[in-house]
Amino acid sequence: MDRILIGELGQHVGETVLISGWVDVRRDQGKMVFFDFRDRSGVVQGVVLPGSEALETAKEARQEFVVSVTGIVNKRPEKNAQAEKQNGDIELEVTGVEILAKAQELPFEKDTEINIDTRFDYRPFTLRSERDRDIFTVQATILDAYRASLKRQGMTEFVAPALVGGDAEGGAAVFKVGYYYDQTAYLATSPQLYKQIMVGVFERVFTIAKIFRAEKSATTRHLAELTQMDFEMGFIKDEFDVIAALETAIRDTVTEVAKQHADIFKRFKIDVPHLGTKFPILTLSEAHATLGVPAEDDMTPEHERAICEWALKEHDSDFVFITRFPTAARAFYTKTAEGKLSRGFDLLFRGLEINSGAQRIHDYDEMVQRIEERDMDASKFAFYLQAFKYGMPPHGGCSTGLERFTMKMLDLPNVKEASAFPRDMNRIDILLSKPID
Repeated sequence: MDRILIGELGQHVGETVLISGWVDVRRDQGKMVFFDFRDRSGVVQGVVLPGSEALETAKEARQEFVVSVTGIVNKRPEKNAQAEKQNGDIELEVTGVEILAKAQELPFEKDTEINIDTRFDYRPFTLRSERDRDIFTVQATILDAYRASLKRQGMTEFVAPALVGGDAEGGAAVFKVGYYYDQTAYLATSPQLYKQIMVGVFERVFTIAKIFRAEKSATTRHLAELTQMDFEMGFIKDEFDVIAALETAIRDTVTEVAKQHADIFKRFKIDVPHLGTKFPILTLSEAHATLGVPAEDDMTPEHERAICEWALKEHDSDFVFITRFPTAARAFYTKTAEGKLSRGFDLLFRGLEINSGAQRIHDYDEMVQRIEERDMDASKFAFYLQAFKYGMPPHGGCSTGLERFTMKMLDLPNVKEASAFPRDMNRIDILLSKPID
């Protein structure tokens, strides 16, 4: 008998089927044994009736045992149906159970609330919880939808390197890697320079890249290893062309996540993000004036939260763009707009910056001048600068943090929850040091 996925059982009412998966829940009621079985497609309730040939094996099966189960798909009585639940109108009458692999005693109930360090200490186990399955189901859809939107906008995907010969951002803390011939390489802090090079090849490009930041930061907003969804586009008029492409990608992504995962938003008790008619765009000075606070060179976390509350109230949007940051506060390749202000921007989502972008310098001499003005060594960027020597159109792009986007989509309290295997200054799978008693 061929295996049927649990999510397809509704198409097989009255039939005898074979499913395979995990024991998600086991409940004993008198002489009957109830199970919730789980596979990649969902969950179904199964019941082993008194006198069944499956009863002896069923009594042995415990939570997280891996099993193959044969049974009859029955309609539930109408009074017992749960319309809002997957397979809530059917039940599997179990006629046979084969144990494929046993599970040892669990450290705690899979779906119980635990502190974040315990969750990560037992990550191979806690990833099986409904909460974590939901988080990474949404994240997978974010990746698919974001990628699909960029492709519809004429962008070609490429693979950016994770090992670089220098710091891609020209100043951020980096991880050093011993390389061949006693050379030092670095883990990339951004795919930025490679995106710009690829504009000279395909005009519009994007990459989903792992990047690494060595800042000693242990906040709820920071990771040492993260995933960036980056794109770069040529022949733009200014940064507002980039902003328009990004808004399209964000709208497409949120719409698709909402369409596919209304049940997850319900379980998390969080609204689908509000998109409004158009994401509001404020200059940095306008944002500070709107909040009635003194002008500064950046926005504090408190101000980011406050301006997002304003955007939701006034524009029905959980997203807001902030533009015209001081050029000195932005990356060296950022083009200047007027005076000392840049053509850079940030996108804030529910109180957190999830994207940073800009129009870039595209003239070779101007780029070399900017590098030297920043007291950086232009010779170390000779490989990158070839792209500008041989002709680059006006271009710009941006970078969206996948984990931050996921975090705010589901209103998670810590960005580490949006990483399946988080790395920070205290952990690579296990804690790097134990607290002193």
